[in-house]
Amino acid sequence: MTEPNSSHWTRQDVRFTSADTFCVAWLYLPVAQTGPRPAVVLGHGLGAIKEMGLQPYAEAFADAGYVVLVFDYRHFGESGGEPRQLLDIQHQLQDWQAALAYVRSLEQVDADQVALFGSSFGGGHVIITAARDKRVAAAIAQCPFTNGIASALTLGLPGLVKVSALSALDAAAGMLGMKPKMINLAGTPRSAALMNAPDAVSGYLALVPEGCQHEDQVAARVGLAISRHFPGHYAKKVQCPILFAICEQDSVAPAGPTLRYARQAPKGEIVSYPIGHFDIYLGDAFKQAIADQLAFLQKHVPVPN
Repeated sequence: MTEPNSSHWTRQDVRFTSADTFCVAWLYLPVAQTGPRPAVVLGHGLGAIKEMGLQPYAEAFADAGYVVLVFDYRHFGESGGEPRQLLDIQHQLQDWQAALAYVRSLEQVDADQVALFGSSFGGGHVIITAARDKRVAAAIAQCPFTNGIASALTLGLPGLVKVSALSALDAAAGMLGMKPKMINLAGTPRSAALMNAPDAVSGYLALVPEGCQHEDQVAARVGLAISRHFPGHYAKKVQCPILFAICEQDSVAPAGPTLRYARQAPKGEIVSYPIGHFDIYLGDAFKQAIADQLAFLQKHVPVPN
């Protein structure tokens, strides 16, 4: 299906193969395109789907003349994969590689001029993907998850104990082939949720459009995996230009570790904002962030006139 959403671009619903199933995506193509041009691939954060705040970013990149792909990970949204709501880090990293392969195969795209944009947990995925795939032209890691221990500690001791217990129980269930035991993505302080900071529930729900069908739970086994996950360690291996957009008051992915990792990237650039983790998708914070990101892309992956 093709949706003519702008005088500058059209948006198509597409899917591409990842492992033994598929990912669904929005593909934005410029209306007046002459020859292959740069592209931007966008992926979201912890348990989120593309409808939750990525559309404004995609449209801004498309308005600037980029081919844009916004995809959902396997097990989420309308993408394939069973069981549903399984947040598997390695699966998601494979999905990034599959998205890159798909975009590079398009005749409208200059395969050597593909940039990545990842937000929150997806920001960590972008750091790893850019480090591993030397063909990536540029990357944007927005409020990125970089340090599993730092994020785990934001749960507080009561929350951390509850999350660890649920995660261990679900991991055992998974090994026995049982139905996943679920955990909330966002919850109140001290609760058993992957994000339980004071702004987690209101911030997360603000990203869910009215009428959007989205599960706010995932298989709990990921809780233990998250605490052992350190995407920031890959920053020093990223050879392309990479922009770190850091939220200084981030209650989910603490800014301190991210800033230290960002300084290790050979071609790293840093912008920071006096806001919380969920604020960057809305209002003036979004306007400033997208302006900085467009300037970064136009410097390193310019669209031809």
